[in-house]
Amino acid sequence: MKKIFVLLFVCTCLLAQAQTQIVHRNAAIASMVEEVSAANLEKHVRDLAAFRTRHSLSANASKEGISASQQYVLNHFQSLIPASGGRLSAMIDTFTVPADGRRIPTDAPMGNVMATLKGTDPQDDRVFIISAHIDSRALDVMNKEIDAPGANDDGSGVAAIMELVRIMSKKSFPATIIFVAVSGEEQGLKGAAYLAEKAKKENWNLVAMLNNDMIGNSNSSQTNINDNTQVRIFSEGVPAAETEQMAAIRRYTNGENDSKSRQLARYMKEVGERYVDQLEVKLVYRNDRFLRGGDHTPFAQQGFTAIRVCEMNENYYHQHENVRLENGIQYGDLPEFVDYEYMRKITAMNLASLASLASAPSEPTNVGIDVRKLSNTSSLRWEAPAKGKAKGYYVLMRETDASQWQKKFYTEETTLTLPYSKDNFFFAVQAVGENGFESLAVFPQPITR
Repeated sequence: MKKIFVLLFVCTCLLAQAQTQIVHRNAAIASMVEEVSAANLEKHVRDLAAFRTRHSLSANASKEGISASQQYVLNHFQSLIPASGGRLSAMIDTFTVPADGRRIPTDAPMGNVMATLKGTDPQDDRVFIISAHIDSRALDVMNKEIDAPGANDDGSGVAAIMELVRIMSKKSFPATIIFVAVSGEEQGLKGAAYLAEKAKKENWNLVAMLNNDMIGNSNSSQTNINDNTQVRIFSEGVPAAETEQMAAIRRYTNGENDSKSRQLARYMKEVGERYVDQLEVKLVYRNDRFLRGGDHTPFAQQGFTAIRVCEMNENYYHQHENVRLENGIQYGDLPEFVDYEYMRKITAMNLASLASLASAPSEPTNVGIDVRKLSNTSSLRWEAPAKGKAKGYYVLMRETDASQWQKKFYTEETTLTLPYSKDNFFFAVQAVGENGFESLAVFPQPITR
């Protein structure tokens, strides 16, 4: 009887151990995450809302309007240059948007406020962009005079970027990070389109673009949900810039759920939940919401990997509305309706993801899966990343009806054969650096000969 009790105790302990999830946090990133301040975020949101309107076509004035708000953000960026050791630079990248007969009645000057944190590895030309839009609007998108505080849409995203620059500019990353507050979003994604076209024309090695648009509301209209523990990441399935060759491979592999943007979204979920407590990252397998658009879309259209981060529950009383009190309901995008603790968690999720990506080697190259014969095993092969040094690699695996990777197999070789049928599972490969940071995952191409 005593032996039976001992056996039951051992089995119970083993079961408990099997159910325990071990979370490894890099100390440097965990420390940066701890630095994110809800008080700083609130100050920036309130300061941005105090410009009365940030409409892209508002008058050029010193104390209100789009130009004044851009100078405010630029001043913040520039104040952080000394602590960066000269790696941070800041500017307003100006351009002219031609009249389009819709939301741009006449040729309009605009500008994107940019802070560039130069990578420390001269051989690494990778670029990561994190963006938000500084412009705001009320109910009539063409009314450039009415109050449009834009506290959440998208003062919350701009405030997050300002806080990220404060924290990250003091650190070193092999790759370059660009923090940008674009203009013209409400007039048709103009600032983002300009920047995406520029990146394409100048052949930037742009690995990923993270767009943060409305990350401060935790209380929904109509359904009255009050929850600050979930955030959405939107990502495209079939790439907007898909070529005929890409389409043929996608159809052959059934890889419509494994675009590069989907891999970025999955990465941010894993890393974000690793470092930020009480936050669940929900992946929405759509490029964006119905009837709305975001600044990640022009980048996707140019063939770049891009996602949108957005609050889980939207409140339409405080979005694209005139400031007013009507039937006992306060309308308008005002600072008092922003949940700053919620903002802190989402900002921290962005920081952990961005810092991990910029610290990791680039993705493994020429990733393939052997489909030349029938078998109940799966053989993958790949080559070393082009940028940075890989200590080893993870081969990721999930069942075909699963949305997230379920298993990781570590190897220090560039080939791996697993006793799982390629017909029943999807696979991907990511590089792991000496410091443990992981690259984005690469969905394998079929090896047919």
